[in-house]
Amino acid sequence: MTAESIRVRGLVQGVGFRPTVWRLARACGLRGDVRNDGEGVLIRVCGSVAGYDPGVSGFLNRLLKECPPLARIDSIERRPIADPQALADLTQQDDFVILESAATAVHTGIVADAVTCAACVAEIRDPADRRFRYPFTNCTHCGPRLSIVAGIPYDRARTSMSAFPMCPDCAAEYKDPADRRFHAQPNACPVCGPKVWLQDAAGCVLDPTALGAEDAIAAASRLLAEGRILAIKGIGGFHLACDATNPDAVAELRRRKRRYAKPLALMARDLDVIRGYCRVAARDAALLSGPAAPILLSDRVGSRGAERDGERPRPLAPDVAPGQTTLGVMLPYSPIHHLLLADWDRPLVMTSGNLSEEPQCIDNGDALGRLGQLADVLLLHDRAILNRVDDSVVRVMAGEPRLLRRARGFAPTPLPLPPGFEDAPPLLALGGELKNTFCLVRDGQAILSQHLGDLEDAKTAREFERTLALYLDLFQVVPEALAVDLHPDYRSSLIGRDRAARDGLPLIGVQHHHAHLASTLADNGWPLDAGPVLGILLDGLGYGSDGTLWGGEFLLGDYLDFKRVAHLKPVSMPGGTRAILEPWRNLYAHLESAGGWAAWRARFAGLEPIERLDAKPLAILNTLIARGLNAPLSSSTGRLFDAVAAALGVGGEVLTYEGQAAIALESLAAVAMDRVGDGYLFARSTAPTGEVVLDPAPLWDALLADLSRGRPPEEIAAAFHVGLATALVTLGLDLASRYGISTVALSGGVFQNRLLLESVASGLEAAGLRVLLQRQVPANDGGISLGQAAVAAARVLSDSSGA
Repeated sequence: MTAESIRVRGLVQGVGFRPTVWRLARACGLRGDVRNDGEGVLIRVCGSVAGYDPGVSGFLNRLLKECPPLARIDSIERRPIADPQALADLTQQDDFVILESAATAVHTGIVADAVTCAACVAEIRDPADRRFRYPFTNCTHCGPRLSIVAGIPYDRARTSMSAFPMCPDCAAEYKDPADRRFHAQPNACPVCGPKVWLQDAAGCVLDPTALGAEDAIAAASRLLAEGRILAIKGIGGFHLACDATNPDAVAELRRRKRRYAKPLALMARDLDVIRGYCRVAARDAALLSGPAAPILLSDRVGSRGAERDGERPRPLAPDVAPGQTTLGVMLPYSPIHHLLLADWDRPLVMTSGNLSEEPQCIDNGDALGRLGQLADVLLLHDRAILNRVDDSVVRVMAGEPRLLRRARGFAPTPLPLPPGFEDAPPLLALGGELKNTFCLVRDGQAILSQHLGDLEDAKTAREFERTLALYLDLFQVVPEALAVDLHPDYRSSLIGRDRAARDGLPLIGVQHHHAHLASTLADNGWPLDAGPVLGILLDGLGYGSDGTLWGGEFLLGDYLDFKRVAHLKPVSMPGGTRAILEPWRNLYAHLESAGGWAAWRARFAGLEPIERLDAKPLAILNTLIARGLNAPLSSSTGRLFDAVAAALGVGGEVLTYEGQAAIALESLAAVAMDRVGDGYLFARSTAPTGEVVLDPAPLWDALLADLSRGRPPEEIAAAFHVGLATALVTLGLDLASRYGISTVALSGGVFQNRLLLESVASGLEAAGLRVLLQRQVPANDGGISLGQAAVAAARVLSDSSGA
């Protein structure tokens, strides 16, 4: 008899992989064993001829086909076992067994938190089951992972479930390879597991029976139906919840949370409820019901006009998503949510448990302190959340689901780097300032953190450093180089520079838009040696390699380097940061740049946006612009959107969240895109440095003339979208022809705009170009850490090869 060792790498721990191996090996008549270790899973089997035995080959074929739902096999390596003692031990075994985990160097991964599986949902709904209405029911196919883990190998002792010793019944399930809870680390039941309770802001525990309910969750549901606001502790953090159809409750939640305009996410019991408010195609249903269960941005029923669509939207509180044609919706993803929504035929608001822009609460004490003034009652439990994990956000654009925020259900699932990066050394990329993520490189894979938020907030910055320390320990990565954004004042870059100096590591600066380009390439598996592409990178702003602020860029480049070949005309941002918050400043700056304010004022006197601007302190802005004081020039596409939104009077006088004006403009345009023919024109010129300059000046004459003639604002917004898309496509085609490029990559936060993304992508593809779009990581700044990591790895590999 001979034997062989089978090494399986990938996401193979904490997902029921070993019991699947055990079941299939026994079915194939094999003897041997399986164990977890730092590299993944190690299988040893006995067969007649190693590598040729039908039982072993059949076993591996079945393993590939019947891989557990949360597992991912990246590679399988087979080797004969030559050691006589090991061979003798295996041949003397009577059966196939599961061994304890081995403590070895870590090369495997942690899977993401997963939505409650159908079998567990059935149990919590079954009065005859011992887990009836138990809010922490889970198995190897579902439940918390990243949110409760402190280290690997992923065993119970290294999770927050270590505080809950299993009762005999749970222990029997845990030890039985034939049970779906075999080695389910969070396994628990009402006898031995975590508990849930209701508490008021003063810290007093509330008796559910006094509220006329059978348990705390039923009482919470009753309170929500009465119009109360609740803080609910979930898997990766707290939510603030209320009845989404109750106008008073939603308005009060906004007031308390200080979230005055940003849309609120909704959670509904099932797809049928969601269909009363949103259009749900088959792809949408699959996304909502999948193991990640993200927030899906979905078109509202009646968003193009109820009469025209033949749709009857169900009533929703107007403050849920004011002025929006989409809703952010999700399904219950934990037993707590399933039980809470069991009797609801309408959605709940389920927004992050925090004050606006702060990190989401994860700790009971912190929640009492921070949410006690926001919620009437708190639904708490005693299973510690070790790692904050926000809800992921997805939008279907250009026929594919695309992540806008990568967190619960996706992080920290590793992404394989493209061909050519196999020998990249361990690296750390620290990301940007807004929508921050960081990225580790290890074993040819990129490990992105979950969405961490905006590092301008001190609490978020502390969370960034804590999570970074956790990941470095969790994945046992010792970086050999660090990558940071070029911006001198980004907190992530400051941390990177300090760390590089402290540890004596090379520091690799990566230009912001080059990182966007490289992120798109890596997301699409573009090989290291595949050559350059044309990148169209549009966002709010990023620090340019020339020291100015960029944001509307055409870059010719690959992972190693880039050349700026075209850009939007730079326009002043009077007031600096104030121009990001007050769109009217950008409108004035664009009009001043496109012929001078005096000429526009004379020509369109009495027009509403002109009158609005005339009431502003324009003399101060003129001084700032003339003297170059706190009025930096920027080629920002985001500021152009702000200016157009300000001209149409949408998006708000002072913005309360990033992208507010641009989102309002897209929503306005969405209802009229098919009513608009040609869009507004852009001009072209050549800069002294040789780049093509795309100038929006011509659009202002047409836009203001349309306003004066009374053209509907939605048509004006649509004409802007059509004109911008046409200008981008036409310039992109010209540049691709000039430089002999056949592939174009689109990235940057502006391309979260579905109208623009789909128009530009379809226009380029119609001309025969290949278009690369982001899917696995966000096109916004949440994806630039992947790009930084890819650029840094390419440069290190190039230096080591002497290229």
